[in-house]
Amino acid sequence: MVRVSVLNDALNSIVNAERRGKRQVLIRPSSKVIVKFLSVMQRHGYIGEFEIVDDHRAGKIVVQLNGRLNKTGVISPRFNIQVTQIENWVNLLLPSRGFGYLILTTSAGIVDHEEARRKHVGGKILGYVY
Repeated sequence: MVRVSVLNDALNSIVNAERRGKRQVLIRPSSKVIVKFLSVMQRHGYIGEFEIVDDHRAGKIVVQLNGRLNKTGVISPRFNIQVTQIENWVNLLLPSRGFGYLILTTSAGIVDHEEARRKHVGGKILGYVY
């Protein structure tokens, strides 16, 4: 079976483990985009530390959960977002003001919507977390 979105599989396994009350979850396969997405989530306190396990194949990631994550998901297709459109997407996807983050891939790297607005860069939307 072909995996359509590795990032979507990873985020779904994190949400499912969080809902079951698990303390850690194993994500495979690993990718650079998943690692950057997880580091943004970690920076905002939604997950604990994560460790990349190199198994000479696609790799694995062990993520420590802390019980603060409600929902995370992928937006597919990856729509282009200008700086002026960020607020519209925040209103569409997040439950309330000041709660949660959109994660974008920009020319300044993979960042949340607040940092993209500070740096005044647009990009493509990857997903959301709250």
